[in-house]
Amino acid sequence: MDIRTVGIVGAGQMGNGIAHVFALAGFEVLMNDISEDALNNAVALVDRNLERQVSRGKVTPEDKAAAMARIRTTTKLHELGPSDLIIEAATERETVKQAIFEDLLPHIQPHTILTSNTSSISITRLASRTDRPEKFMGFHFMNPVPVMQLVELIRGIATDEPTYKALHAVVEKLGKTAASAEDFPAFIVNRILMPMINEAVYTLYEGVGSVKSIDESMKLGANHPMGPLELADFIGLDTCLAIMNVLHDGLADTKYRPCPLLTKYVEAGWLGRKTQRGFYDYRGETPVPTR
Repeated sequence: MDIRTVGIVGAGQMGNGIAHVFALAGFEVLMNDISEDALNNAVALVDRNLERQVSRGKVTPEDKAAAMARIRTTTKLHELGPSDLIIEAATERETVKQAIFEDLLPHIQPHTILTSNTSSISITRLASRTDRPEKFMGFHFMNPVPVMQLVELIRGIATDEPTYKALHAVVEKLGKTAASAEDFPAFIVNRILMPMINEAVYTLYEGVGSVKSIDESMKLGANHPMGPLELADFIGLDTCLAIMNVLHDGLADTKYRPCPLLTKYVEAGWLGRKTQRGFYDYRGETPVPTR
């Protein structure tokens, strides 16, 4: 099918990035959130990020203006109903995602493809709560969306071939690369990445190294662009913990047990950059390790 209109549920870090790349690629975008302020902030952030691309010569001023004109917003979920493709990019909690899809079902078109940007939750299980499991897929973008080239495509047990091909074509139109993943907990990227981050937290928890020494060791010793604890703060420690819990519960292996220190930080509300404190304190001019 020819996908032209895209509805995005969630105007947070992932939602606004997805809106950015779709609008720039020529799709009509309708972004939804329960908060008008969140929508306004998301549109302003897309504008700033596009302006940054203009200043670097990657986007023309005309392309930026056209992309911004393609983005509309709404606090009413049912208004996404006419969209050819709907991408759920809400918080990483299965009950929230299920409720969103159940609320959407009475309003969507027969041809509409439903997708979730989940980084770990079972696509088959989410699809089973809808009336179209054959037209349901995992559509996992990497953060930050405008920069990262990979998109994971995850089929549920019932996903049909036309749906897969349609989404693969969309990824190509976005100028990104698709990686097909089976519907197992955390898929490919986070199945590998999150245990590494969790092990870095254990290394801190057990006193093997400090925040600074752990991050510097991986940046200088393994040539990583960011240290694992710095990366955890960027992703959000609540998201990291949620994914580790999905891995631990879904695979029943103790090697995926979340580090108690990660749990403590989340319980304290120290979630990383979005709350100004995590493994680093971001409230000053430069980030300072908290341990």
